[in-house]
Amino acid sequence: MESGRRQFLAIGTALFAWPLRDVRADTLDPAAAVIRAFCDALLEVMKRADHLGIRGRYDRLAPVIAQTFDLPAMTRIAVGPAWTTIPTEQQSALVDGFTRMTVATYANRFDGYSGERFEVSPTAEARATGRIVHTRLLPASGEPVVLDYLMRGTDPAWKVVDVYRNAALGIQLDPQIGRARSTDRKLAAAGGKADATRKLRKAGANRLIAHMLRR
Repeated sequence: MESGRRQFLAIGTALFAWPLRDVRADTLDPAAAVIRAFCDALLEVMKRADHLGIRGRYDRLAPVIAQTFDLPAMTRIAVGPAWTTIPTEQQSALVDGFTRMTVATYANRFDGYSGERFEVSPTAEARATGRIVHTRLLPASGEPVVLDYLMRGTDPAWKVVDVYRNAALGIQLDPQIGRARSTDRKLAAAGGKADATRKLRKAGANRLIAHMLRR
């Protein structure tokens, strides 16, 4: 009798748990779903980091980052008001440099796996400027790294426009994005109109990328 009761309870628990998993998947906020897919792809690259090498990680992450991040918008934000004074050809060069630097920095920093995992909040926090998706990178030991993604768009097409690490939104920019932004601001401030492409090649993304990919 007791054995039959335990079997009945086990079956009942399994039947009850199955639809709960489906409900959680179906109700995942669309913005959070974008970040969940990005974190999953990043984790896979981390697990294969040694096999892929820096160039392989770059090639794997490039399409994922392009799909997840609104890189043209992030470049415009980085340059600031000077953006509207820069010719279209030079704007394209800045977007290309910002994009390549962002991918290269992720490929360089996420260079191994030691049991880390990502936690992504299933809901997104609504703000006047978009939605915020909260995540944590949990190492096998030690303190978690908090990463908050500011996203803009409409369901289901949400994209990242800013990333913040271990800080309140608007205070501390994630170093990956911050380094690329710093370069774009310097280029724009240094007379980034007809001169932007030349300065980009000399002092911006190309040198950083070349240094990273040689490692």
